Amino acid sequence: MSENDSDRGFGEVRRVPKTKDAIAIALAEGPRPGGAPHVVAGGRGRIAEQILQIAFAQGIKVREDADLAHLLSAVEAEEEIPVEAFAAVAEILIYLYRANGASDLAAKAPGDLIREWMGETRP
Repeated sequence: MSENDSDRGFGEVRRVPKTKDAIAIALAEGPRPGGAPHVVAGGRGRIAEQILQIAFAQGIKVREDADLAHLLSAVEAEEEIPVEAFAAVAEILIYLYRANGASDLAAKAPGDLIREWMGETRP
């Protein structure tokens, strides 16, 4: 995610911002099944550029969301995302699941993912 644009579309981002103000955050599945995603990398400026270059080289889909990037930039590496970010991250993950053909997860609604991350077992 990059703080450079306020574009909230899900189109694939292909440019690397050339600014010291850029923020990039990388998320991965949580360490426990069904757990909230956690931050695996984050940085500003040149570090953000490197994170984005690695993502592009690996074919990882990138989403630009300035507000979410700013919120997640305060999260330490290997920490779960904060509750405040659950809804935005759930929306992004469902899009990515669908784009990547993961039908078992793509059928879920954001609320379903949020309940799982919060440890609720009811449907």
